[in-house]
Amino acid sequence: MNRIDQAFSKKKGVLNIYFTAGYPALEDTLRIAKDLEDAGADMLEIGMPFSDPVADGPTIQESSQQALENGMTIERLFEQLKDLRKEVSIPVLLMGYVNPIIQFGVKQFCNKCEEVGVDGVIIPDLPMQEYLDSYQTHFKQKGIHNIFLISPNTSEDRIKEIDRNSGGFIYVVSSSSITGAKKGVQDGQVEYYKRIQSMDLDNPQLIGFGISDKQTFETACNYSDGAIIGSAFIKKLMQGSDKDSIKEFVKSIKGIK
Repeated sequence: MNRIDQAFSKKKGVLNIYFTAGYPALEDTLRIAKDLEDAGADMLEIGMPFSDPVADGPTIQESSQQALENGMTIERLFEQLKDLRKEVSIPVLLMGYVNPIIQFGVKQFCNKCEEVGVDGVIIPDLPMQEYLDSYQTHFKQKGIHNIFLISPNTSEDRIKEIDRNSGGFIYVVSSSSITGAKKGVQDGQVEYYKRIQSMDLDNPQLIGFGISDKQTFETACNYSDGAIIGSAFIKKLMQGSDKDSIKEFVKSIKGIK
């Protein structure tokens, strides 16, 4: 069984934390992954930096730019992750954009994901039909879940179609904005969460965008299987990326003293 499926079969309130590969320093990727698991994260989402990250806000854009300047590439990331499963046991996803993956080679990308132990990918700008027509076979052969996103503007028919063609979980974007753009739970978001919850979808759901602290995490968990935190953690890394700082951050989200 895929590690993502195992995680959801064991618990609710899954905490998935995003960080950018090669940030703050080029060789920090595996260390931060291990520190996050040790601190209590349930799932990891490693960002593959890209020069035009359309879904990302200024905080993640800044980290991506720094990572690129540090020399991070998809090739280097896979080199860094070759010992991933010696250090990390929780599910790991890669998040990125479709052009660099196509340039790397989709089949080769899937092969490398399987080789290092990556469990799923999030590619916000990959159209579902293109995935189904051209790439699904490669992903399924290697047991890699492709995670689709929905937003408040996604119709119920489209959500059901995404549910039918998803694996792992559905990424519920909390608002129609970029990452890190809003803080707290905005008017109308709870109604949106309730609407998705009432659809009784086959796949688990994680809520992302605007999840930044214990309150927003707990609110998301009330209406889904957990949540994704990105920009808030990157901001923490900007202040300090040592093991104790990472542990403090995860504990603050989970309300652990």
